Amino acid sequence: MPYWTYPIYAGLPQLTLRAIVDVLATAFLIYHFLMVLRGRRAASVLVGLSVMVAVYLGSVYLRLDLLSSVLSTVAPYSVFGLIVMFNTELRMALSRLGSFGWFSSGSRLQRREFAEEILLALETMAHRKMGALIVIERDLGLRTFVESGVPMEAIVSRDLLLAIFHPNAALHDGGVIVQNGRISAAACFLPLSTNPMLMNTVGTRHRAGLGITEDTDCLSLIVSEETGQLSVAAFEEIERDLTLEQVRHRLERHLGWSGPRAERKERPVAPGPVRLGETVKPLSESDRA
Repeated sequence: MPYWTYPIYAGLPQLTLRAIVDVLATAFLIYHFLMVLRGRRAASVLVGLSVMVAVYLGSVYLRLDLLSSVLSTVAPYSVFGLIVMFNTELRMALSRLGSFGWFSSGSRLQRREFAEEILLALETMAHRKMGALIVIERDLGLRTFVESGVPMEAIVSRDLLLAIFHPNAALHDGGVIVQNGRISAAACFLPLSTNPMLMNTVGTRHRAGLGITEDTDCLSLIVSEETGQLSVAAFEEIERDLTLEQVRHRLERHLGWSGPRAERKERPVAPGPVRLGETVKPLSESDRA
């Protein structure tokens, strides 16, 4: 080591194991906080706050006494404003720190099976133009919304979802919440999104599917009653007019499994709506071909 570098290294703090742990822990917290803010409206607020800090530092450096005094007076009260503005983001960040993906219940095979049942139901409902809203829980619990609906605790199946969202069924209004591969409740009341960009473009079902993703990290699957289009909402964003394969990809990414899909027997979709209690006529040999 050259002798002229001794003063430089002498002024630096000594790198110890405690210092490494300290840096890694701080970086971990900052990373998760930024991941929570990514793509959210609060990110623009954070940018504006950074601009205000830069303006304050510039006023102090340039000796702009009036501007620096005004900003220094407002600064203590801005802490309370940040707590109010970042209320949802702070709650989600703390919830993520307290949840661990490797403790999630249910095997990959079970998740794949109930995902296939949901996809089969979406395919049929899109063909028949049956409005539907299915919410799948992830890390943040949805118990509050489950308690607002009708408890079921049933295994996810295509036939059950079709029966729930049948236009003449008593539970077709509201959303179905899926927890740990089971339908916890139906006809659940969900918060509506207040995004002004969606007020005149989508209906109540789409606003409810997006609204619950603004408070939690769940995934919402939506079928339009007017057009039969499939939509997926997650993390305050909604994607509309998706194909079934695109919905499958979003569902696989949300559930955390990939790879070869399980072999499933295709179920024929009966043409037109089927009423409750009506028997579907079997397909003929020519129709099957």
